[in-house]
This record gives sequence, C-alpha cells and structure tokens, in this order.
Amino acid sequence: MLIPSIFGDNFVDNFFDDVFRTPVTPQRTVQVMKTDIKDQGDHYQLEVELPGYKKEDLSVELHEGNLTIRATRESATEEKDEEKNYLRRERHSGSCQRTFYVGKKLQQENIKAAYNDGVLVLTVPKESAIPDPEKKYISIEG
Repeated sequence: MLIPSIFGDNFVDNFFDDVFRTPVTPQRTVQVMKTDIKDQGDHYQLEVELPGYKKEDLSVELHEGNLTIRATRESATEEKDEEKNYLRRERHSGSCQRTFYVGKKLQQENIKAAYNDGVLVLTVPKESAIPDPEKKYISIEG
C-alpha cells in the first residue's frame, strides 16, 4: 500500500510518538452555573450548582426585575525550598454570573435563598405586589 509522501515512511509511528512526547497543558475551563428550575405551583425553585464556593463568595441581587447570581473565588498556592526560594507560586481568581428575568413586580423580601453542599436554592414567587427600582441584595442562609 502506498502512503502519500507528505506523511513520510512511518506516519502512524511518528504520530503516536509525538502525541505521547508532547507535554499536556491544562485546558482553560469555562465556569457555568448549572441551574435546574422547578415549577412548584405558586413559586419557582432554582437550584444552582456552585461546588467549591463558600457562602461568602456568593451574591444574589434583584434589580429592575432581573435576578443576578454572582460567584467569585480567589486562591493562592505557594511552595518554597529550605532557602525560601520559590519553586512554585500560583494564584488564581475567577468569577461567574448568571441573570434571570423574574418580573418587575417582584420584591427582594419575597425571594428566599439558601446555600448547602455546593447548591444554591432560590425560591422565587410567581406574583408579587409593587416594583422596587433600587438594587437590593438577597441574604443567603446556610
């Protein structure tokens, strides 16, 4: 069987040798808030997966009918040898956010939030009284 000349004589052998010799670099992952929304009759229940975050890293805001969930995280790793020279020093920070339109009549006090085991659970009523034009933050229990 003839192999095209651009591949050389040992295309398959060279291909697999190169794959295993090439250093692997970690891929940058995109942080996405996986959310399940359940209709519970008189309200909606949002379950937002945020593994690895602490309650202090989260913020939930209601402004002009938009419910915005933000998560921010920072971490640092530092290793030194006996002479306190850096062998490795890494820092990471990241944030993600997601917004849901819940209606302009919704009031901040009507929304309940709890965070347990990496899952933020928001209870959002279907109907409410008067719109509130100011930004309001919702406290997270847990």
